Amino acid sequence: MAKLMESEPRRSAIVGKPHPADMAPEEHRRRILRWLPGVLVLRQYQVRWLPREIVAGLVLTTMLVPVGMAYAVASGVPGIYGLYATIVPLLAYAVFGPSRILVLGPDSSLAAVILGVVLPLSAGDPQRAVALAGAMAVVSGIVCILAGVARLGFITELLSKPIRYGYMNGIALTVLISQLPKLFGFSISSEGPLRGLWAIATAIVGDKTNWTTLAVGAATLAIILLLKNFRQIPGILLAVVGATVVVGLFDLAARAGVSVLGPLPQGLPVFLCRL
Repeated sequence: MAKLMESEPRRSAIVGKPHPADMAPEEHRRRILRWLPGVLVLRQYQVRWLPREIVAGLVLTTMLVPVGMAYAVASGVPGIYGLYATIVPLLAYAVFGPSRILVLGPDSSLAAVILGVVLPLSAGDPQRAVALAGAMAVVSGIVCILAGVARLGFITELLSKPIRYGYMNGIALTVLISQLPKLFGFSISSEGPLRGLWAIATAIVGDKTNWTTLAVGAATLAIILLLKNFRQIPGILLAVVGATVVVGLFDLAARAGVSVLGPLPQGLPVFLCRL
């Protein structure tokens, strides 16, 4: 009789309720899944979501790939590291992130800060620039984690909206100015937005514009703007794919001097390959 009673599940004082000791494994698993919400979403995933999410993934790829490379160049590091900074955080957020619809990627607000540190300290060495930018990323991540644990998010509310909006608009304007030469098909060497605008205007007046590059870029922007109000049509995807096909099909890089990024290093970063 004693052995039979030991083999039965233990019950608490309330009839029919399991003993807390028997609930320990289930509670432990719930606590783990609370820190891994992506795993919980995957366990509850429905196949009917897949077609729409494939389309959404393709659209985001066409948007985040050029944006990531542009921000990397604007930060003073090679463009391939913009792709790394786009892919790896998305994979991490898929596991640890609580939202299924949040888009994660390189942030334009950090480009100017990274450039201000990397440019004077790297002395033109790309590998040193990558090391400095990587160190900044690690330190920034640790600070953000500590601030989150300490619940210091309220500090951002101490900054007035005009300051925040002014900073973000200034960064957006700086990135826009840095991309204008690529739209017109020439390159400039200047420091600062005002000097950049002057150099761009001088190059345009000096007839350095590549009209084929300008036509492709303007057509791409026009398609994006015309289709942005049609939610069922992936305008960014169509525009980017169309521009890529046109440049490759007519070999505009060789025939018209359209600047292309060219081949990028293949594979993952060295530290990931060694894991």
